[in-house]
Amino acid sequence: MTFSGHPIDTPPRAPSPIHRFGTLAVHAGSPHDPVTGAVIEPISLSTTYAQTSVGKPVGLYEYTRSANPNRANFETAIAALEHARHALAFASGSATTAIILQSLAAGSHVVSVSDVYGGTHRYFTQVASAHGVTVTFSPSIELDIAELIRAETKLIWIESPSNPTLSLVDIRAVSSVAHQHGILVVVDNTFLSPYVQNPLDHGADIVVHSVTKYINGHSDVLMGCAAFNSDALKTRLAFLQNAIGAVPSPFDCWLAHRGLKTLHLRAREASRNASMVAEALQASPHVTSVNYPGLPSHPHRMIALKQHRDGMGGGMLSFRIKGGKKAAERFCEATQVFTLAESLGGVESLCELPSSMTHAGIPKAQREAAGVFDDLVRLSCGVEDGVDLVQDVRSALEKAVVAAKLSNGAFNGVNGYA
Repeated sequence: MTFSGHPIDTPPRAPSPIHRFGTLAVHAGSPHDPVTGAVIEPISLSTTYAQTSVGKPVGLYEYTRSANPNRANFETAIAALEHARHALAFASGSATTAIILQSLAAGSHVVSVSDVYGGTHRYFTQVASAHGVTVTFSPSIELDIAELIRAETKLIWIESPSNPTLSLVDIRAVSSVAHQHGILVVVDNTFLSPYVQNPLDHGADIVVHSVTKYINGHSDVLMGCAAFNSDALKTRLAFLQNAIGAVPSPFDCWLAHRGLKTLHLRAREASRNASMVAEALQASPHVTSVNYPGLPSHPHRMIALKQHRDGMGGGMLSFRIKGGKKAAERFCEATQVFTLAESLGGVESLCELPSSMTHAGIPKAQREAAGVFDDLVRLSCGVEDGVDLVQDVRSALEKAVVAAKLSNGAFNGVNGYA
């Protein structure tokens, strides 16, 4: 079914930036304080702002839920780095997802990639239905999109790379089909950050982030954001931002903006480290498969070359370990530099077991259909020395696989290896 009479009205793109990414990261949304000359903005903690007369505030702000100087400056910076005309900040990445889904009318239908963050899957399957929005999941959205679209389909939801199998989606290909039907495309860009990928440049309508991850980058802020070009979307989403009140604090905005200024440095180093670790894992006899878009062997490597800055793979990867779930658990417990913890994108390296942690809420059959098996380990590479990360991974593999075989008798004569 097609709706050729209702193609999407693509809004004007943001003006091309004068400066490059690093310069924008440091300076966008960072005016010098006009009173003191401070080069770093002060934190505006006030919840309310004086008015000279009824309905006429002294400056741009009335009440901090509606707008705050720190949030406004952070949103300006995000818009600049995502090549967007507008950006809005929210209390978390999950709140960002919720606001976008709340913007849909009851009876709307969404098509999503199957391999999504567990929190997104939880919202789609357990919350969205409460306000009349249904979601269909596809493991191969580029192939299935035309068949999955209905008259009531309003949104296509993409993660590229996906969490945690690092599958890629050709954003332009999906957007071209969606826009012929008047459907918006949302891309969760959390895994790559604006430095590695800019989905709006490839046809997406909205790009979302868990700011908690790479944008803030220091594991001390819970926050989300969305960026887009449409003035109508700005009006609709800003209304919900204020009406629902899922907004970040001024201090969190200040911290996230500070983190954003070094995003390009951290993202480059994390991607370099992840490449080193992925190559070491691929060469290991204790690993059955590696998911990393920076490897030539990745099935979607050509998409990475097209969509990612310099074909970078980013700082995230996952792999399947020999020995099943127990070996995967032993690996995560044996690392010394990688910390066993949820989340990602910070300066420190983390490891986790998605089937038991971030994606535990997804039924086993659905997890495995999306490639999330019990022996899958997810790594977030930080900015430590890459050689130390490789050594840590190799040592943990030996302890998880080889040492376990020795301890259970595989090499002491029990199984004929005396």
